[in-house]
Amino acid sequence: MKYIVGLARLIVGVLFIISGLIKLNDPVGFSFKLQDYFAPEVLDLGFLVPYSLLIAIVLVIVEVLLGVALLLGYFKKLTLWALLLMIVFFTFLTFYSAYFNKVTDCGCFGDALPLTPWESFSKDIVLLVLILILFIGRRYIRPLLTTGIRSLIVFITLLVCIGIAYYVLHHLPIIDFRPYKIGANIQEGMSVPEGAPQPIFEYKWRFLVNGEEKIITTNGDYPQVDGEFVDVDTKMIQEGYTPPIHDFMMERDGEDYTSEFLNEDNLIVIVAYSLGNTEKDGYLPVKKITDEALKKGYKVIGLSASSQQTTEELAEEYKLNFKFYFCDETTLKTIVRSNPGILELDKGTIQQKLHWRDADKLKLPVVENAQPKLDLSMKRHLDSIGVLDQKYRKLMNEDSPEARAKLGKEMGLSEAEYSGDLWKMQVVLDSANMNYIEKIFNSQGYPGKSMVGEPTNTVAWYVLQHSDKIDQYLPLIKKAGEAGEIPMNLVAMMEDRQLMHEGKPQVYGTQGRMDEDKKYIWPIENPESVNERRKKAGFDTTIEEYAKQLFGQDFEYQPLTMDQINP
Repeated sequence: MKYIVGLARLIVGVLFIISGLIKLNDPVGFSFKLQDYFAPEVLDLGFLVPYSLLIAIVLVIVEVLLGVALLLGYFKKLTLWALLLMIVFFTFLTFYSAYFNKVTDCGCFGDALPLTPWESFSKDIVLLVLILILFIGRRYIRPLLTTGIRSLIVFITLLVCIGIAYYVLHHLPIIDFRPYKIGANIQEGMSVPEGAPQPIFEYKWRFLVNGEEKIITTNGDYPQVDGEFVDVDTKMIQEGYTPPIHDFMMERDGEDYTSEFLNEDNLIVIVAYSLGNTEKDGYLPVKKITDEALKKGYKVIGLSASSQQTTEELAEEYKLNFKFYFCDETTLKTIVRSNPGILELDKGTIQQKLHWRDADKLKLPVVENAQPKLDLSMKRHLDSIGVLDQKYRKLMNEDSPEARAKLGKEMGLSEAEYSGDLWKMQVVLDSANMNYIEKIFNSQGYPGKSMVGEPTNTVAWYVLQHSDKIDQYLPLIKKAGEAGEIPMNLVAMMEDRQLMHEGKPQVYGTQGRMDEDKKYIWPIENPESVNERRKKAGFDTTIEEYAKQLFGQDFEYQPLTMDQINP
């Protein structure tokens, strides 16, 4: 019994220390796991959510201290009771989680060793048995060293734990066990290797055959049965391979930019998973380093799970010179334990990852062939104008008053605004926007890529596109396109728009019309070679494909002449 107790003491003590230190390395991550347990559908302890980080820190420090105390034989009775109560509670929790499939990973060993609910429960049963053995044979637990030295070791352990907690909370985990660690490639983490196991499902098909119920089990194929199908019960009997990185996305205005940004060189990403509880002090150093990154030729974006309206308000409040894109909140919490946090990506590979408090440690060598010295004040003003340019147009695109009211409330508009004369209000904004754009046109030329960066270089184009002054500034637009300041396909669209306005054939086939029940592509000059011109201008569709995008898959493009549309 003496040797059994000694072995149990060693196993329990070491496991508690290792488990505690792993979670102490990432208490923020453990607090997220506690929030899962506090959720209404699990333990329904929502009042504890605001204290989840504090509870996480206290629990892991106690876990480490109990492990050290057990090995030392320090306060034997108190230590054994604390160990027993803790393991009974967590055994119940893991059983509840496994049986009802509530939390898929208990977080016992953090991200270092993810365990399924039943694996966690089995581990806790083993620990419970070992701790009961310690209770039964507690007389064999002999203290090590003197009382003073034991007290000193426990006290030093407490100080070390507090120091580790303080450091990782103000910086980042010392060891990163997550799939988004420095050096990891996000695209590779999202891919499924060739030959990876596929999920296997069991299907129980229920039929009525000659008035009697018959169940046939298959792994997918519909059974050939001479009877009436009733229903089917599907059960996964073997899980397939799950990539370490999933639910990663970069979206804005309904468009997916994930592939584009993961193939970008020198990309700085500001991660703010939720702006509702973000650390506002972080945006002062974030602005400083992102402005510097833009000047040195880096592309800068933000990622957040908050609404676009909220992120735009934050960008305006702190004069941030970049746009936020949407990503899943859980994914963002996994990427970096800082809100906001800082990443540098190079073709999807994480080169740097920093807490906002370490923003000054971000290394930003000048990008080769970059266009430095952006006019950040103009960029910020143009970004604001870009939002205003679409403000009421978004509402006008909604089909019903109910949908318009819902979007208007999400945008923070009053009822008078979202239910009023939207076109009249947008015209006022368009006029003010065009006045500002004209001042830039007349004093500095087109505010293109080298002046304000991408995608801000397209804002002036959109404002002009919505005005009646295209003919006046079209030469400026063409010059900007030839210089690479804006994409040539935008130049082509504006040129076509002006030609149509003048009653002349267009060049690239970008303009369509709907006259009463008639839909058509405005006449094109030399239509037989239009696809060559479109390709040269940067369009990725033929005129036939574009016509279907514009008017529906049933539409067949037919070239028309000016005489045909003006009989």
